[in-house]
Amino acid sequence: MSRLKQFRRLVTRYDRTASSYLGFVHFICALLWLR
Repeated sequence: MSRLKQFRRLVTRYDRTASSYLGFVHFICALLWLR
């Protein structure tokens, strides 16, 4: 979870819909997995 907090957009939840927020979470998890 601490790695996810590096992304301010994820913590503050700028996305309006739950599906776009979840899509961004998946995108960040994929980026972290590829590192």
